[in-house]
Amino acid sequence: MSRDDDSQSSVSGGVVEMKQERKQVQEMNEDRDDIIQVDDNNDNNRAEEKVVALDGDQEKQQSSRPQDSGTGPAPDGGFIAWLQVGSGFLALFNSWGIVNAFGAYQQYYESDRLSDETSSTISWIGSIQGFMVVTATVVFGRLVDAGYTRQVLIAGTFLLSFGMMMTSLGNEFYQIFLAQGVCAGLGCSCMFVSAVANVASYFNKKRASALGIMASGSSLGGVIYPIMVRRLIPQVGFPWATRIIGFMIFGTCLVPTFFLFPRIKARKSGPLIDYASLRDLPFMLFSLGCFFGFIGLYVPIFYIESFAKHVGFSENLTGYMVSILSAGSVFGRLVPNFIADRTGPLNILIPCTLCAGILCFIWIAIDNHAGTIVFAVLYGFFSGTYVSVPPACISMMTKDMSMIGTRLGMNFFFTGLGVLIGTPVAGAIITRQDGSYLGAQIFAGIAVFLAAVCICAARIAFIGPKLMVKA
Repeated sequence: MSRDDDSQSSVSGGVVEMKQERKQVQEMNEDRDDIIQVDDNNDNNRAEEKVVALDGDQEKQQSSRPQDSGTGPAPDGGFIAWLQVGSGFLALFNSWGIVNAFGAYQQYYESDRLSDETSSTISWIGSIQGFMVVTATVVFGRLVDAGYTRQVLIAGTFLLSFGMMMTSLGNEFYQIFLAQGVCAGLGCSCMFVSAVANVASYFNKKRASALGIMASGSSLGGVIYPIMVRRLIPQVGFPWATRIIGFMIFGTCLVPTFFLFPRIKARKSGPLIDYASLRDLPFMLFSLGCFFGFIGLYVPIFYIESFAKHVGFSENLTGYMVSILSAGSVFGRLVPNFIADRTGPLNILIPCTLCAGILCFIWIAIDNHAGTIVFAVLYGFFSGTYVSVPPACISMMTKDMSMIGTRLGMNFFFTGLGVLIGTPVAGAIITRQDGSYLGAQIFAGIAVFLAAVCICAARIAFIGPKLMVKA
């Protein structure tokens, strides 16, 4: 019995020991699983930290790069790109072309429809028109950046055509001022900023050339529209002459309205004014140069016909002086722009501005037919550069092309102030000097020279004092 009891007790003791061992093994396995799980969690956490770190690095890298418009590099050619140039050509044909043609209207208003008003008062119509073209781009340029290019073009076509139709009904100064100056001026602004911002986004290496071809449309408009005014008014009268021009504007504006295709991704949010640009020294110096330049630029353009009559031109030849000046401007908007693609837009704008200023002072010594015609052609050439090259300069100074419409609008605001001030002041000087053009000629020359100084300072601030550098 004792042996059996001992065997049973030993068996039971062995069973207990086995149970304890199994329990220890299970606990060890559980601990091992916990350790493995903790290790896996740590590995996962480290992996997540690496991903977050990589994402942070990518964000830093993206923020340090120039902002991309989301459309890739400019095509610099191709059917669609050159279609934009052709459409922009017609947009400027009808916007700045009408502004450049105001010299013909000025001479007609002085001698007929608004003969009771002074030259300075009448010039306010053309000045406010030019002022509206450039300063309203602050608003319309932001709308273009926001993706409303098509709507801006439709509004421009309507306002420009409607303004000319209402001008045909005007008999009083305030009526023509509101219709031709304000309404048509706003329409011109819509067409102008849409075309410039759009064409600039399609080109990089050939940008100045493309903008020059587009800008030559304004010169061609400055050739054709004054001739139409001169030829149609004696045949059908002022009302129908202006209506015919209005119908022509409407038809030719339909092309850019439907064939200008925005390339840059729309920037829906953002301020009307880019305040960072106000701290951009090259941009602000360049804008100051545009302000001074346009104070003097339009004095010869607005008063060349009146001056021609003053020095004894026949009535027939007088009516073609704006067209002759604009014909010179066609080449002034093509040749320098082709050179600008190789030398840089600032490098070509500075000497051309200086030449325009010198010509204003040479104008003082001119008192005959041949000299006046030569002056008109040469001044048209060099002043044409001052209209076609600045958009290329602004584009060159703009890193983020989605801001191009806003920055163009800001620059054009300064330009508009110059247009608003220049010709009325020149007209007041002529009136005060009993019809003498000497004071107005000196005034224009000084203003254009100051423009050259500011643009030269902008170049130094942008690229440095080195001469043999593309800028």
